[in-house]
Amino acid sequence: MAETAVFKPGGYRYVRGPFQYSGGVAAQPGYVIERARFAEPRPIEAGFRDIEAYLTARGRPFTSFCACELRSPAPFDDAGFIAFNRVYVGTLERWSIFKDDENPVARSNVCPEINPPAEPVFEAFCYTVPSDETDVKSFVIAGSAEAREAPGDYAERIVRMGETSAEAMTEKAQSVLETMETRMAALGFGWSDAATSQVYTVHDLHPFFASEIVARGAAKAGLTWYYARPPVLGLDYEMDVRRVPTERII
Repeated sequence: MAETAVFKPGGYRYVRGPFQYSGGVAAQPGYVIERARFAEPRPIEAGFRDIEAYLTARGRPFTSFCACELRSPAPFDDAGFIAFNRVYVGTLERWSIFKDDENPVARSNVCPEINPPAEPVFEAFCYTVPSDETDVKSFVIAGSAEAREAPGDYAERIVRMGETSAEAMTEKAQSVLETMETRMAALGFGWSDAATSQVYTVHDLHPFFASEIVARGAAKAGLTWYYARPPVLGLDYEMDVRRVPTERII
């Protein structure tokens, strides 16, 4: 099972991952996760400022920031992705969230195929708030594509690299679904707890939609399909999952 840790200043626990993001987050007892989506996506620098102002207005510390959804102009190569992430985590370090290459914040970052942004932008973000309710479940599973979670370049880890046949896409989807299941299980959840499942691909998912997604219970509340690519060249299929009881547009 994936390794977890608790980020006490934020009121949430997380699945440990690479420096750029965690595998997912769940509210600790006494807290619940809320989500805010920008009515108009905000460039990263301006978005961070807006998030600071939003959290301050709600009386929440910056450490309550626990997940975000980004959109980028086009997939990065490996070096470009690392460079982007180093800039991104700089603000998290200033917020006293990121330290010693340990990042508790879950994240999705995908690339719209049509009308992409001119630069990376914030689509949405999540944060914790105190709650007296003891039976409310709230979690966010970070986006993951069909690259096996292991050391090495993406090209060495991508399932069926360069293939987009129905058979190959099915295998990619199976890998991603299993990653979602592993991360949810580490936080104590499963598909029966998920309220929102999102897919990011420009390829046809109908050949495996019923047999892999619906049959697992991954679409019991429907499925949101974004016509977008994962953030690294060579990847073709990504998903993220969440259960967040309060969502708002700002």
